[in-house]
Amino acid sequence: MMQQYIETKKEYPDCILFYRLGDFYEMFFEDALTASKELEITLTGKNCGRKERAPMCGVPYHAVDVYLNRLVSKGYKVAICEQMEDPAETKGLVRREVVRIVTPGTNLDTGALDETKNQYLMCVVYVAQKYGVAITDVTTGDFFVTEMEEGEKLYDEIYRFMPSELICNESFYISGMDMEMLKEKLGITIYSLEAWYCEEASCKSALKRQFGTDSLKGLGLEDYDCGSIAAGSLLTYLKETQKRDLSHISHLTVYSTGAYMVLDSSTRRNLELCETLREKQKRGSLLWVLDKTKTAMGARTLRKYIEQPLIRKDMIEKRLDAIEELTKGEITREEIREYLSPVYDLERLLAKVTYQSANPRDLLAFSGSLSMLPAIRCLLQDMRSDLLQEMFEEIDPMEDLCALVTDAIREDPPIAMKEGGIIRDGYHAEVDRLRSAKSDGKDWLAKLEEEEREKTGIKNLKIRYNKVFGYYIEVTNSFRHLVPDYYTRKQTLVNAERYSIPQLKEMEDTILGAEDRLYALEYEIYSGIRERIAREVERIQRTARAVACVDALASLAHVAQKNRYVRPKINEKGVIHIKDGRHPVVEKMIPHDMFISNDTYLADKKDRISIITGPNMAGKSTYMRQTALIVLMAQIGSFVPASAANIGLVDRIFTRVGASDDLASGQSTFMVEMTEVANILRNATSKSLLILDEIGRGTSTFDGLSIAWAVIEHISNPKLLGAKTLFATHYHELTELEGKIDHVKNYCIAVREKGEDIIFLRKIVRGGADKSYGIQVARLAGVPDSVIRRAKEIVEELVQADITVRIKNIALPSAETGRSKGVHYDEVDLAQMSLFDTVKDDDVLEELKTLDVSNLTPIEALNTLYQLQNKLKNRW
Repeated sequence: MMQQYIETKKEYPDCILFYRLGDFYEMFFEDALTASKELEITLTGKNCGRKERAPMCGVPYHAVDVYLNRLVSKGYKVAICEQMEDPAETKGLVRREVVRIVTPGTNLDTGALDETKNQYLMCVVYVAQKYGVAITDVTTGDFFVTEMEEGEKLYDEIYRFMPSELICNESFYISGMDMEMLKEKLGITIYSLEAWYCEEASCKSALKRQFGTDSLKGLGLEDYDCGSIAAGSLLTYLKETQKRDLSHISHLTVYSTGAYMVLDSSTRRNLELCETLREKQKRGSLLWVLDKTKTAMGARTLRKYIEQPLIRKDMIEKRLDAIEELTKGEITREEIREYLSPVYDLERLLAKVTYQSANPRDLLAFSGSLSMLPAIRCLLQDMRSDLLQEMFEEIDPMEDLCALVTDAIREDPPIAMKEGGIIRDGYHAEVDRLRSAKSDGKDWLAKLEEEEREKTGIKNLKIRYNKVFGYYIEVTNSFRHLVPDYYTRKQTLVNAERYSIPQLKEMEDTILGAEDRLYALEYEIYSGIRERIAREVERIQRTARAVACVDALASLAHVAQKNRYVRPKINEKGVIHIKDGRHPVVEKMIPHDMFISNDTYLADKKDRISIITGPNMAGKSTYMRQTALIVLMAQIGSFVPASAANIGLVDRIFTRVGASDDLASGQSTFMVEMTEVANILRNATSKSLLILDEIGRGTSTFDGLSIAWAVIEHISNPKLLGAKTLFATHYHELTELEGKIDHVKNYCIAVREKGEDIIFLRKIVRGGADKSYGIQVARLAGVPDSVIRRAKEIVEELVQADITVRIKNIALPSAETGRSKGVHYDEVDLAQMSLFDTVKDDDVLEELKTLDVSNLTPIEALNTLYQLQNKLKNRW
């Protein structure tokens, strides 16, 4: 047996081998050491012909999923090695085979999966300076293919799909991608493929076999050479690991990376699209507000809408038409939602059917779901919008499959598939006959037991059964003297004897034979039903996708009506005009009607950049985020929280809102901020929307102000970028740019002063703020009064030094050359800069004169020198 184990392990060296021995899956040697540590189970040993006992641990077969999921979630591959023969009927060693390899991207256990989220497996191959990308969800059958030349675009795709597992060729490791970041920060398990997986000819053959085509042209892959290799490699990997039919992967979608709005990881995180920034929870995210779906399929579809906003006007309008019709038809919409409630996850049920792991209760859930389809289809029949009419056509009521399961499967079947009790009475004549023989056998046994009691006079005589001895007559020792001669002893116990008689043996053969044949026949019939369903993969998947789409649209319509959203107009002129906009999440987190709405106007020409000033806590970040979210909601085809909205299509949304140290990679807050700014300026286009908050705040005042100023100049210049931008800042000096740069407008958050207190009005108004009210905010936060008093004294001194004199003298770059004309930055009279004139050179000299150098330790001397040097630096 151990030789068999070792030979099997040689075939799967990168896997933990779950080796079936009776009622346990056992692990040996290194696998046992790893599993016992990771699963916190007892490590034992086994003699196997070596000098030392082999390390060994095991898990019971009936609880294997729990242990399997724990290992897979930690990035391990697990090979399941099953007994392929019945040990009771086998002479010698039982034949065993690996029936499946479970990895983070191929785990089918519904208990370990989030039903509202896809579980993606991504394959990336790097060939000839190109990245081929294939993505699948084996639990639903989704399959996507694309390719690109830039690593940044690949990062965008990884962030969009967030695969739990990524497989790649060896070349990918030297392509310049940050593998450690993908593993550590994103939690993606990465495996490399052997070279033979990526051979072009075999990859193309795998694709043709899987999708039943003679050429790749029929799949839309004729211009995707690198993408075809990735797709073929992924299919080969699935065949190698799943070792079974992949018929539920029946459709391949080829897409261009420019087909959707691009959202980088920073933007997804800052806008809290699907989870909150800190707690990583759904509550508090945009998805939490919009997701009122009734099915798991609908929830996954709505998540895809949010993660992949559209950029084509016609596709957006199509969704908006459908949502408008569902919003107006409230009664019909709520009826549809009521019929959707009992619908189970058809996509993942189908995967279990094709994998032959669906149990009888899964099939009942399947048929129950199908029974809702005729009613849903009937309600859609009268819909007029193009998208809802398409969904009506796509939904197949599948009465034949529903009737098949309903007629054949009992209402309350067992989970086990090989222990009978599955098939309904009256469905199959032979099942009924065998079931009758089995049930009649109980009556025969009861009658025989009564007859033997009367014959022998043994009052407590009982006929019993166990798997080892079959049926037997049990007599306690106190009545043993009454046992007749025709009783044959089978077993002796401490206080009883067990016997058999010819008549009981005949009954046993009849009853057990009927039971075994019944269980085998029921399983055979059940397997046939399951295979019949599996042959209808395309019908079921097409219907499931349509039902999911209807569910997602109905959810968006329900939320729109409940939250007073309006249909946005969509334009391609670059104008974003929002009237009375509201933050969709914040307004749900505060008391009813307490949220203050605000307008937004951005355009490609005069109103390209809005500089927003005002105190902390006044709502600048909320306002900017709400603008980005309203634009994003419009482009997923949703109604938006506003009284009116006209949204110009954007290709990307970038956000730079807040930052934190990335200590693990040695980056400070300011370095993180500058890295994000660099990414935005290099990758944004004139059609992008930028949300920039407090650029330059992590360094000295003048450095930060200079960076913020230069960033605005760069963005405003149509030859360099020319993107629509909301720019929040505490550098009030930047308000001087209105009038100096044509595309800049000043806005601020209105506040009302009441003595030493301030009241935040949360309203965006034209103009710039002249102060940040930082001391008042500090007072509200509970900073000690002594600190507040001292801060007021210092600010009165500093406020006398007005650096706007210098700013007014700074020349702007020429739009043609990008270089400034007239006065240059370094030509400005620094004598005008009196902000830090409180530090004098004479003060530093006086301090040096009074120093007692002989009594300073080396470290004290260095610290003192550092402080004096800083005083001189700050002088300027």
